[in-house]
Amino acid sequence: MITPVILAGGSGTRLWPLSRKSYPKQFADLGQLDTLFQATVKRLAGQGFRRPVLLTSEDYRFIVTEQMGGAGVLPEAIFIEPEPRDTAPAVLVAALFLQASDPDGLMLIAPADHAIPEAPAFRAAVEAARSAAEAGSIVTFGITPDRPETGYGYLELTEDTDPKDAPAPLKAFVEKPKLGRAKAMVASGQFLWNAGIFLVSVKTICEAFAQYAPDMITPAQAALDGAEQDLGFRRLDRAAFAQIEKISLDYAIMEKADNLQVLAFSDGWSDLGDWEALRRIADKNEQGTALIGEATSVECEDSLLWAASEGQELVGIGLENIIAVAMPDAVLVADRSRVQDVKAAVAALQEKGAKQASQFTRDHRPWGWFDSLAMGTRFQVKRIVVTPGSRLSLQSHVHRAEHWIVVEGTAHVVIDDTEQMVTENQSVFIPLGAVHRMENRGKVNMTLIEVQTGSYLGEDDIIRYEDVYART
Repeated sequence: MITPVILAGGSGTRLWPLSRKSYPKQFADLGQLDTLFQATVKRLAGQGFRRPVLLTSEDYRFIVTEQMGGAGVLPEAIFIEPEPRDTAPAVLVAALFLQASDPDGLMLIAPADHAIPEAPAFRAAVEAARSAAEAGSIVTFGITPDRPETGYGYLELTEDTDPKDAPAPLKAFVEKPKLGRAKAMVASGQFLWNAGIFLVSVKTICEAFAQYAPDMITPAQAALDGAEQDLGFRRLDRAAFAQIEKISLDYAIMEKADNLQVLAFSDGWSDLGDWEALRRIADKNEQGTALIGEATSVECEDSLLWAASEGQELVGIGLENIIAVAMPDAVLVADRSRVQDVKAAVAALQEKGAKQASQFTRDHRPWGWFDSLAMGTRFQVKRIVVTPGSRLSLQSHVHRAEHWIVVEGTAHVVIDDTEQMVTENQSVFIPLGAVHRMENRGKVNMTLIEVQTGSYLGEDDIIRYEDVYART
């Protein structure tokens, strides 16, 4: 049995404005049936796999459980990383956790944000790598390149080897190359893209850390031993975790190890690391332009027009090699050759203090989500959606009163000492300072419009008295 170790804490920005720190690409709606995270969880489930071990951040813990529920997969454990420390600390914690229960078992280390359309083919590749991993090798999966790509790292093969059907020894890791070097590498046939996916036994990876990164083991074990159970999560000890070196798994272990093998995978893969990658896999018209959402092309060639909002029309006229992405609060227009610079644009927005750099207008919470529809100096109008069986905290506000109008479903409402059911087209007023709560006891989403009035309308004006999500 193989235990998937899924790394779901990344907050990539190269797909901004669709992917932001508050809701990154692995959880975002990319126009597919499943999110990247859900597709990863499903791909690594079923026969031959144990329940997955997940590592994520505080911000995404409830998103992870919600989307795992949607995927129909139960986790073995969800670890909350107190702060970003790159991939090596996360993998080491998972390995130490599994060492206590299954030291001779295999673990498949995989990012949560990769697209692999042919799941059966990938599972067959994992099975083909099993014997080598059981024998003590670290097996990585290299992607057969179909173009010179400067956005990926590469894996150099040893001469006269063909890792198509079975793993073969790996010669070296190669950093992201310049275009000329990438062309030569692909033409040689001796290089694969580095997918960052590894199959290894728990015993072997623990031995590798002991040999190549021994100083990481003690604080990682302390972070694991000091983990606190919080609802369905395990919070790693903050002080101990902060002592682990911040470093990637490649740098800490893989580029030093002498027992690496590689298996080539040629059935489709993308890390969807930028907008060009999304354009590449999207359906395109005869002019090579991909249209997502309510987008219209008038003589646009080799472009991507992505309209992400309901009721929004995005129209491109005479565009060539352009990426245009429209969201309610931000618009990106970029030349296809410059999509790697989106990260720099996000940094510029952060420097000027623009909230769009990291926050969406839609704010996801453990009970559902809300978005702001209108705002003035002393008022704000929100749409609030509460999922079935969920409820907000028992709370009060110092600076604002609220008026709730239910437009879908039924809300169970508590205001001080009174309880009532508020159905569609009914409303209720919550005076300033009143202790209140709303709950959805139904089987469908409950939607209401909230009108706030007061001198201060910030999200930090909340006094919580009781909360099922442990946020008090």
